[in-house]
Amino acid sequence: MNDEVFNLNFRTLIEKQREFFEQGNTKSLQFRLSMLHKLQDAVKNHEGLFYEAMKKDMNKCPMEVYMTETGIVSEELSLHIHRLSGWMRDKRVPTPIAQFPAKSFISPEPYGVALIMSPWNYPVQLCLLPLIGAISAGCTAVVKPSAYAPAAGHAIAQVLRSIYPEEYIAVVEGGREQNTALLEERFDYIFFTGSPAVGRLVMESAAKHLTPITLELGGKSPVIVDKTANIKIAARRIAFGKVLNAGQTCVAPDYLFIHRDVKEDFIKLYKSALNEFFPDGTMDDMNIIINEKHFERVSGLLGSGKIVAGGKTDRKRRFVEPTLLDEVCFDAPIMKEEIFGPVLPMISYSDIRECTDYIVKHPKPLALYLFTEDSSVEKHVLNKCSFGGGCINDTIIHIANSRMGFGGVGDSGIGSYHGKKSFDTFTHYRSIVKKAAWLDIPVRYRPYSKIKYKLLRRILGNSVGNSGIPGTDLRVP
Repeated sequence: MNDEVFNLNFRTLIEKQREFFEQGNTKSLQFRLSMLHKLQDAVKNHEGLFYEAMKKDMNKCPMEVYMTETGIVSEELSLHIHRLSGWMRDKRVPTPIAQFPAKSFISPEPYGVALIMSPWNYPVQLCLLPLIGAISAGCTAVVKPSAYAPAAGHAIAQVLRSIYPEEYIAVVEGGREQNTALLEERFDYIFFTGSPAVGRLVMESAAKHLTPITLELGGKSPVIVDKTANIKIAARRIAFGKVLNAGQTCVAPDYLFIHRDVKEDFIKLYKSALNEFFPDGTMDDMNIIINEKHFERVSGLLGSGKIVAGGKTDRKRRFVEPTLLDEVCFDAPIMKEEIFGPVLPMISYSDIRECTDYIVKHPKPLALYLFTEDSSVEKHVLNKCSFGGGCINDTIIHIANSRMGFGGVGDSGIGSYHGKKSFDTFTHYRSIVKKAAWLDIPVRYRPYSKIKYKLLRRILGNSVGNSGIPGTDLRVP
């Protein structure tokens, strides 16, 4: 199918969605709740389908699928179902006395037709979480899963097509050609999760139509282990964050600053944590690298330092063993790109300022993790470094709290979502003043006079008069 056919088909689809939206079908609380309940039931009833698909794409085990995919989606759905009626209400705000008699309120309205472009690494979670926000906000949506996880993408398409008409929620499968064609169309909102490089292209496309966007990107997320940290806990929790999904996580620890005094202990305990995670040593249930191209890239990074743990690879399985690298230089290849694999480079330090000086000189990361029991170190890092979100004495878990927004800053993203933030993302908040007609104070109307000017200043709370302030000595009759 050529680009012209793509464009024609997508334009027709978007027009159908826009017509459905403009008829007001999506705006009632009852409709939105019914659609959320449909998705809730579908995720529960098709959980086995998602398990099978992600096993095929990435060798993801059921525990990890539930912990990082379907379980998070189910929790998010429950929150939206229970809180949506409150989120949808108009919010009264105080009205300035100058506008008396009137009332002011903020009224939420859906943006309209949304495009949701999701990645391959957590294909169910990172597709359905923004979709939940779009449904809650009252939007229609075109969903585009990643072609890199074809089984999961097809499973998502099957499930969504079974519960929603395409004029409301549509799924487009395919690769780069479909992505390009979709981005040529006009949407009312675009939500993209993926690499910073592609995110820039999405932003360029959105700019042609002045379409508002959310970009959930990535970057190199640092982890710092201070000499005061509980090293055993630090090693286990960092290993968890790096082994999860074989390191193919946008908020995975990407490189480690380790205090010189505790480095050797950390290496031993990191190895112990890996042995604890994989007691039989086979690692058969660990996720594989998504495709051959990424496998070659990740395995090629193993030469960036001295291997002190792991290091084995299996090209046939696309498997990379969890690996810890020591003696890594700042200009090593592994420090120049997001790893997206189970390889963790270590850099020794003596003074916490060595860490923060390096971090602030590079693009703002999506996540930062600090292990310390020293409050002054904690304060220094938080005050010095800008990042999307993170943890103190843990990794990854901040993304699983729907009561907090999740998003990047700078090169790591624009905007946030999860919980009410997802509703807010797909919602335009209108500021409305409702003015009474029984009284009309004439002070704002022409012709202007000195009396009106003085009265206006009094009403607005500034009665200083002509005091030498520029602009106050008006020559009015």
